[in-house]
Amino acid sequence: MGINLALIPHDGARRWPDRTAIVCDETRVTLTYRELDERARRFASALARLGVKPGERVALMCPNVPDFAVAYFGILAMGAAVVPLNVLLKQDEIHYHLSDSKAVAFIAWADYLDEAEKAWLRVRETCPRLVVIHKGPNANAETAGGAGASFARLIDEAAPQDGVASPDPGQTAVILYTSGTTGKPKGAELTHDNLFWNVVATARLIDYRDGETTLAVLPLFHSFGQTCVQNTTFYVGGKVVFVTRFEPKSAAETIAKHKVSIFHGVPTMFFHLLQQPGEETAARLKSLRYAVSGGAALPAEVLRNFEKKFGVVMLEGYGLSETSPVVCFNRPDMPRKIASIGLPVWGIDMKIYGEEWRELPRGQRGEIVIRGHAIMKGYFNRPDATREVLQEGWFRTGDIGFQDEEGYFFIVDRKKEMIIRGGFNVYPREVEESLYALKGVREAAVIGWPHEQHGEEIAAFVALEAGATLTSEAIISYCKSKLAAYKYPREVHILKELPKGPTGKLLKREMKEQLLKQKGLG
Repeated sequence: MGINLALIPHDGARRWPDRTAIVCDETRVTLTYRELDERARRFASALARLGVKPGERVALMCPNVPDFAVAYFGILAMGAAVVPLNVLLKQDEIHYHLSDSKAVAFIAWADYLDEAEKAWLRVRETCPRLVVIHKGPNANAETAGGAGASFARLIDEAAPQDGVASPDPGQTAVILYTSGTTGKPKGAELTHDNLFWNVVATARLIDYRDGETTLAVLPLFHSFGQTCVQNTTFYVGGKVVFVTRFEPKSAAETIAKHKVSIFHGVPTMFFHLLQQPGEETAARLKSLRYAVSGGAALPAEVLRNFEKKFGVVMLEGYGLSETSPVVCFNRPDMPRKIASIGLPVWGIDMKIYGEEWRELPRGQRGEIVIRGHAIMKGYFNRPDATREVLQEGWFRTGDIGFQDEEGYFFIVDRKKEMIIRGGFNVYPREVEESLYALKGVREAAVIGWPHEQHGEEIAAFVALEAGATLTSEAIISYCKSKLAAYKYPREVHILKELPKGPTGKLLKREMKEQLLKQKGLG
């Protein structure tokens, strides 16, 4: 039998029962390891009473509050798989994820219920169970009309499951949705072994210590937050301080209040912290041993200025949803190289391959390919897409890079057109499909351009149908209503015709060059 990721808090309850595992100032909840484990196992029993079976999938749409961890480990403990959903998704997007994952139950935070319940009602026949997480005095409330069960009530009425389920080797633990440049998002199936060994590797390479305190401001529905913050901190018996949204001043105050020692963030967060008053913020960050950046390329100037201003060592890593996520890292016990993603972590092999599917010499640019314990088993119900990226045991990242003579890896470009805005992946095709659904839009192309604050920003080029009177503002407003907040274009350029090549293919490169020239970046 295989290892269950839920053994992490379960073992913590045996070893450090009275240690604090979670603190959340916003919800005024503190959980010890004993309480976290017991509540998770109570929820495991509740799911079984609702008819959820081992191996089935349960969707979870919840912000960074203690209930996320309770639900996450409860689902795993009973042998089901977690499908974490971005809390910014809209109705159509939620509906797609519930349908595609074949989820049999949906757990949603009450603040998102307007979009979540509408989506769930459309898949109620195949996903008959809705569980709502309320906060404060309404924790035991039911949804309007009684459609959803109360998360708190289910836990209160259930006895703890005896231990945690023993999954089969290779059994899926988490399905993380990601996309390519074409088609709809795909669910990357990560096994218990994938995620557990990535936790072990992460704890080793960042030098997590017994009782470490981390700040969970990265969204826990993302693999970076799940593995590097939540799961790895629990693995070493540490304390996770849950924060629902990032605001630089309050984040610094929270770090000071709880003496956070490791802070994980995306480059945008570090950029915002740099804009805060120097001496005051430096005093609040003095408990930090490391600041860890991932999710997007960290500008060299941000790294240098952050370390100089706050005296905190910054470490940058690299990974993908399909790789659990950490595969390469600038570790603290070895020399760092600015602009490098570092060295492969324990148990991971990385190489640079050329077009003929052969390894290239050091210094030459090609596609980064990876193999090892972190690689997903495949995309859920997508055998063709799986075969495209998994070849001879290697995962094809689509990222272009090179390896220097000392073995350090550098990323120079992406094969994919993916945009990374504030650490979130934005896939142009998905935004373009929303634009094409708007009456009056004839053609659309979405591109990213360099942005100091967000890493990349989103722009759309649109050609209208004859007689259409849409404005840029109206198009942006429409996209805001259909797409998560990080996905919609901040700029829309309306042209008579979009540039095309001889075959009629839209020339995004020309549009991007035009945009960069307008902004003085070309």
